[in-house]
Amino acid sequence: MLDLYRYSGPLVRLLPPEAAHDLAIFLLKHGLVPAQPPADDSVLAIRLFGRDFPNPVGLAPGFDKNAQVPDAMLAQGFGFVEVGSVTPRPQPGNPQPRLFRLVEDRAVINRMGFNNDGLEVVAARLAARRRIGIVGGNLGKNKDTLDAAADYEKGVRALGPLTDYLVINVSSPNTPGLRALQGRAPLAELVARTRQALLELPAPPPLLLKIAPDLTEEDRRDIAEVALAGGLDGLVVTNTTIDRPGGLVSRHRAEAGGLSGAPLFEPSTRMLAEMYRLTGGKLPLVGVGGIASAADAYAKIRAGASLLQLYTAMIYQGPALVTGIKQGLAALLRQDRFASLADAVGADHRS
Repeated sequence: MLDLYRYSGPLVRLLPPEAAHDLAIFLLKHGLVPAQPPADDSVLAIRLFGRDFPNPVGLAPGFDKNAQVPDAMLAQGFGFVEVGSVTPRPQPGNPQPRLFRLVEDRAVINRMGFNNDGLEVVAARLAARRRIGIVGGNLGKNKDTLDAAADYEKGVRALGPLTDYLVINVSSPNTPGLRALQGRAPLAELVARTRQALLELPAPPPLLLKIAPDLTEEDRRDIAEVALAGGLDGLVVTNTTIDRPGGLVSRHRAEAGGLSGAPLFEPSTRMLAEMYRLTGGKLPLVGVGGIASAADAYAKIRAGASLLQLYTAMIYQGPALVTGIKQGLAALLRQDRFASLADAVGADHRS
């Protein structure tokens, strides 16, 4: 299939990052982006949370914050799409500029600050779509909310009936105080209250927690223990990092915000393997951070991921990247004689 992004991508990247993103959303909304081949190799299918994922490659939140194009992105070959982060009330986010390409590093720094249209608008968009394909919702809190759990409760009630799973996002570095909710006591309370709101729904979707890569050893143990104590159905590992690994060369490398893309691959994969070990492989993990190839995806799976998410690499390689990863991943699974994706999850811990 002709990869149009190979030719259009360099032109799109001449635009400021947010303008380029808005253009992508516009083109997708109006059906101007060709769909990718729909068929997936059967070895990529996996059943989790009572849902059948045709492949493990998902779209990370941040691209479709406002649920404008979930179905158009499913048509790009993703096995699932996660919209958000969504806060109860609309908020503009942080002042611009707040999104920076680190082209030489194949990375991005963002300090968006949960800019989104709010639960009412996003819920209306989700309610208007046909429930075809797996779509999750990523929940955040408003910047000025003091009772954080109350915002996540509102998110559950609004988006729970309209999504296939929900994610509590307490790991964005761009909302003051948010990452403090990853401590044992506040996290246990947050999960308990969010789970209670979830159980009030007629058909509660699975509930996951998205964690940061910049956690202490004590933080990691606390999160694993809270997760295993009940209330969570899985973990998303990881969000962006506030660390700046050595070797970054872009002129934007010192900008404040969360770093994503290639430099995040190694630390996020180490964190993934550690959380798999700490949870004993008992909870499904979603591997996120720096995935840009089939080899990257396979490494995440062997480290313990049952599902994957990407976003930043698509900025540089375009939507055809998804098809390439799926084809390469299927070949790697068969090369190592795995009968299914599930058989390969956590393989590095057994070898």
